[in-house]
Amino acid sequence: MFIKTKNHNIEWSNKLVEVVAKFPEIVSFYRMSGEIDYLLKVIVKDLDDFDMFYKKLISEVQLDNVTSSFSLEEIKNTTELPIKLN
Repeated sequence: MFIKTKNHNIEWSNKLVEVVAKFPEIVSFYRMSGEIDYLLKVIVKDLDDFDMFYKKLISEVQLDNVTSSFSLEEIKNTTELPIKLN
């Protein structure tokens, strides 16, 4: 999920952090530079589950502009870092 907000104050930001912590579906959460303010990686079973998740999320915190994209196929997913230790 990509979130843009008009709320650039510490109270709203703290509220968002508090709300995100409640949702196990959100596995990654980033504050971004550029046109998108926040990026959330959300894992759910299907679109119906996403719809339920989304409705719960917006009932907890006001979001001005939300865009969601869905992965059609996982081609590569790793947590391994490309760092060689001597």
